[in-house]
Amino acid sequence: MFKTALKERVLLFDGAMGTEIQKMGLQDDCFPEGQNGFNDGLTLTRPDIIEQIHEMYLDAGADCIQTNTFGSNKPKLDEYSHGADTVKMNEAAAKIARQAADKYGDRYVIGTIGPTGFLPSGPDKSMDCTLDEISDAFDGQIRGLLGGGADALVIETSNDVLELKTIITTIRSQDADVPIIANVTLPMNSKMLLGTPIEAAYTTISGMQINAFGINCSTGPDDMMPAIDWLQENSDHDLLIVPNAGLPDNKDGEAVYSMTPDIMGKAMKHIVKKHDKVRMIGGCCGTTPDHIRSMRAIIDAAC
Repeated sequence: MFKTALKERVLLFDGAMGTEIQKMGLQDDCFPEGQNGFNDGLTLTRPDIIEQIHEMYLDAGADCIQTNTFGSNKPKLDEYSHGADTVKMNEAAAKIARQAADKYGDRYVIGTIGPTGFLPSGPDKSMDCTLDEISDAFDGQIRGLLGGGADALVIETSNDVLELKTIITTIRSQDADVPIIANVTLPMNSKMLLGTPIEAAYTTISGMQINAFGINCSTGPDDMMPAIDWLQENSDHDLLIVPNAGLPDNKDGEAVYSMTPDIMGKAMKHIVKKHDKVRMIGGCCGTTPDHIRSMRAIIDAAC
């Protein structure tokens, strides 16, 4: 059981999905309707590739693999004319991950829920939507992930606390027991996109029947330290920390992440050693199976 494992040891999540897909140099005909870049759509057209990436991270020592569903809420799928397939795609993605995880034993499938792109708390009315619309956007995704066998759900890269709260409520309306990890993203200075500080973000949702809280994306591990320090002192939850492989550099129009697996492993070792509430770590943008392998080594050395 995921909840039991979380209490017994530090769990290692996987690394980036999108950059591993990009490395494969897939042609248009691999994607639904030739929509190159529709990475979530590969769940339908090339499940073998998604399973291969899951297994790369499992081989590297990941305890938990995340489904290929970051952009699989209905509004995001509508952009590719696949909104009607929301439940189908999420269920299929969870089953692919489940199939990979079960080959290795004692591994866990985490259903990934990314943001809609709307900002219901923001002042820009063009980015606004109702809370009912937010709930509807995620209803099918949640049903699909649970139906496909996800052990837990992670709401990640959250930019808007109001959207985050609505997703949590929608999950709990379907399942009272599934573990929920609520992750926010902090571009810089421990504040979310709309200026919400980590203190306010955590306090707002800490009483909403979540099982863990976390930070992912935007920065490398060093820039997350002030927020992690605050959470260590003030949170009542287990923590998930999933940084990028450093801040990206723009090289010839592409984002390049320069933090090596060895350097990132040392940074994560410091985080785990100093913060006993950090019970889960992993990698976001720019991280590879080698980064996860480095983190596996530091977790094993600490045991």
